[in-house]
Amino acid sequence: MQVIADNLHIIRPEIQAAVEKKNAGPIRDLVNQCITAGADGIDINSGPLSRDPEGTMTFLVETVEQVTDRPILIDTTNPTAIRAGLKAAGNRVIINGISPEPVKLGHILPLAAEFDVPVIGYLLNEAGHVPGSEAEGYDIALALLKAAESAGLPRERLMIDPIVAPLMWESGTAHNRDIIALIRSLPDVLGYPVKTIAGVSNLTTGDAPAPKKRLMEAAFLPMLADAGLDMALLNVFHEDTVRLARACEALTRGELFSWAAIP
Repeated sequence: MQVIADNLHIIRPEIQAAVEKKNAGPIRDLVNQCITAGADGIDINSGPLSRDPEGTMTFLVETVEQVTDRPILIDTTNPTAIRAGLKAAGNRVIINGISPEPVKLGHILPLAAEFDVPVIGYLLNEAGHVPGSEAEGYDIALALLKAAESAGLPRERLMIDPIVAPLMWESGTAHNRDIIALIRSLPDVLGYPVKTIAGVSNLTTGDAPAPKKRLMEAAFLPMLADAGLDMALLNVFHEDTVRLARACEALTRGELFSWAAIP
């Protein structure tokens, strides 16, 4: 299970200021800190980028790649920004992401096929809501696969994000139990060893004491790992969560165990 840093987010004031001024220093510093903390990849969450999408995404991708050759997730709903990021990237890139919403299937999915890169499919319905049942989740996954293949994207390029729900939602715990079953069964349902990613940080969205939030991450992450999750998108500055992810990886990857692999 790889750990993807979700720390590079445009809503962080220092990142927003750095982007506006095209000041690479704070972004490079943050990425270096993420790599030191154990990130296997960096999610560039730029928001919708309504102003200068091409220049801003090119700046972000080039700045991140100045300090790491690890994979980059381009996380925006702006197709123009995605295209610019794909053109600028030298590292492995994943588009994050699409859902069955027509605008995303029509404008973002074709970019994955054109550039032959993986794209993350969110298990959301056309209205942008999480499925109401496990069965509906499988239906959405199959619809995403059909759309990907129709767009000319090899099925192995489609990854799935089952969408972790905040615990504070009325149906949050029930939904999260469903996604454990989904992650475990999706390879059989879709007919190929589909890669999965989950936003672990979503679990503790809302107000709660930080120690309790970390405890719930620590409880949920091994469940995801046991189900076969491939990538965990999380705050890599939560040191205990990252260490737990490494321990889960050592227990589930099927290779010869070594204590040296445990941080």
